[in-house]
Amino acid sequence: MKTVNRANSRGTILIADYDFGDVNIEQAIIEEAGFEMLAAQCKSEDEVIEHGRDAEGILAQYAPIGARAINAFTRCRVIARYGTGVDIVDVDAATRRGIQVTNAPNDWCADEVADHAVALWLAATRKICQYDRAVRQSEWCWRTGYPIWRIRGRVFGLLSFGAIARSIAERVRTFGVDIWAHDPFLDPTEIEQRNVRAVSFDQLVEAADYLVIQAPLTPETRHLFNRVTLRRMKPTAILINTARGPIVEDAAIRQALAEGWIAGAALDDIEEEPAKQRDWRPANPLFRLHNVIITPHAAYYSEESIGAVRRIAAEEAVRVLTGLPALSPVNTIAA
Repeated sequence: MKTVNRANSRGTILIADYDFGDVNIEQAIIEEAGFEMLAAQCKSEDEVIEHGRDAEGILAQYAPIGARAINAFTRCRVIARYGTGVDIVDVDAATRRGIQVTNAPNDWCADEVADHAVALWLAATRKICQYDRAVRQSEWCWRTGYPIWRIRGRVFGLLSFGAIARSIAERVRTFGVDIWAHDPFLDPTEIEQRNVRAVSFDQLVEAADYLVIQAPLTPETRHLFNRVTLRRMKPTAILINTARGPIVEDAAIRQALAEGWIAGAALDDIEEEPAKQRDWRPANPLFRLHNVIITPHAAYYSEESIGAVRRIAAEEAVRVLTGLPALSPVNTIAA
């Protein structure tokens, strides 16, 4: 664990885990405000407790901060998440303890995720990775990608229609696809106003030629794409997930791809979420399939977005600890 500037500290802020290579951005913000910064690489709740028991604030990327850790904290007043989703934090437990939870609003990486979703869609549809692997193995043949279907006129489905999904819709419209969306939290007229067809979940799953998941991970969406759901999709369909990995059940998508229930998939995360594990090894059978593209939960990445989210998390922690309201609060703390 890295220790920085213990003298004359107003309190300690722990960076529970990070994969940015350094913590220089956070260090500058935290120490400028007069706090001590500690940086660890926690992979378990026990490690979070060990390093963060007496910290006033905690920044976390993947490290789990459940009720057990929260109840073990002696001084914590803020948990700031690197990112938008807060499924790693037991928000209810934090609220009961009077701990403010913050996140980063979607716009810190909205363009990056939308671009990545479109890139995955095109790569999967046009068999780009399959062609590339074949050429590197001395196979120069257009039939390597058989079959590839024309994009224009097909149904492009979006699960959720928030800011990022809307950006995806804007990007793909020029390809001549018929855009459908399902979002249980929006009035259908709000979707239709953007020249997108509002449909039920059943319609989306059964009719989409391409289906992009851009929904949050909740108890309702976890394993939403299981064997039953995948069986209902077209055998020519391609599933793209630029949301959280556990929305798609690993064993189910593996079987669906291996047995031809669907034609292909492009996943920016997988259920096992390797970044949350220590000494991870690529043993997942998904990696042996030719009709799936997998990226390492990188859809949000650009140099600009990473810098932004790091500043947001550090600044939110400092704001709360210096008596200012959070700019992006997840929960409401009683006065």
